[in-house]
Amino acid sequence: MINFKPVEGFRNFVRLIDQTQLPEEEIYIQITTLEQMEDAIKRLVVRGAPAIGIAAAYGLVVHINPFKEKIGIIKEFNKAFEVLKSTRPTAVNLFWALERMKKYFQKLIETESNLETIKEKLFQEAVKIEEEDYQMCLEIGEHAYSLMKDKSEINAMTICNAGGLATSGLGTALSGFYLAHDRGKKIEVFPLETRPLLQGSRLTAYELLKSGIKTTLLTDNMAGALMKSKKIDLIIAGADRIALNGDSANKIGTYQLAVLASYHKIPFYIAAPVSTFDFNIKTGNEIPIEFRSRDEVIFFNSKTQTAPLNVDVFSPAFDVTPASLITGIITNKGIFYPPYNFKTLK
Repeated sequence: MINFKPVEGFRNFVRLIDQTQLPEEEIYIQITTLEQMEDAIKRLVVRGAPAIGIAAAYGLVVHINPFKEKIGIIKEFNKAFEVLKSTRPTAVNLFWALERMKKYFQKLIETESNLETIKEKLFQEAVKIEEEDYQMCLEIGEHAYSLMKDKSEINAMTICNAGGLATSGLGTALSGFYLAHDRGKKIEVFPLETRPLLQGSRLTAYELLKSGIKTTLLTDNMAGALMKSKKIDLIIAGADRIALNGDSANKIGTYQLAVLASYHKIPFYIAAPVSTFDFNIKTGNEIPIEFRSRDEVIFFNSKTQTAPLNVDVFSPAFDVTPASLITGIITNKGIFYPPYNFKTLK
């Protein structure tokens, strides 16, 4: 298992691993203001749908902590809620966590008169969100492991980072790999580099190696060649939002990976907690897709120019994989197979 916490919350600050500095340096930063948390989420200092939700929940707590009057706390909570809600449009866990905190805050305002009690109970709610996420990831891992338990050797593939760095510390797509490794399975994971921000190479390869798992890195355009030349047992990717029909939004490149997997007859799974499901949308066509700065494509690591400055750039942060290409969706409530029916998750 991994031995670090990407998000650690307190009443007056949030401690984050600065994921923009990995793998070169493992640096922890302290977030003490709303503006700092907004910037950290937008710049991907903290990223991954569950981790963003956890960080935002703690961000609400930290922002209202200095205020001493009830009317001021209400005003500042609502301000922080709106600011944090606007940071990333695709990851539904962010909205789920914020809405949960808002609902609980409103209940506290109506039932509690002591402001310190309100602040402490709101903090404990954020802690619950983090603890529940870890448990959900562990349950996802157990279900994912059930797909691998009868194999003595496992060759697995993934994209982006849906591991401990993207959650409370265990992961969704990677959690099954961690359990397989811990239980003595011979496992090798092939993460895709994941252009343009290299979450697969900078983050997934980093945490897998840190945990002692054999890891072989691929650039995104090598996946098909590897599938053709080497037996890949399964592919597991994460998700930032899942529609009622099973269409799943994840990091850009996931869709093409699913197409390749379908052609090579390799099982392709999505792994995500219940909080990633958006029960208000029927298909992936309704999922809002975030577009990133053109500079992330034109410049490598924000420094080295790799394309003409006047070239047009198409840079969605996510794509949507149709349910028809997904073998199954691994959740903390079990594995769902087509035709998808998620009524039991509500």
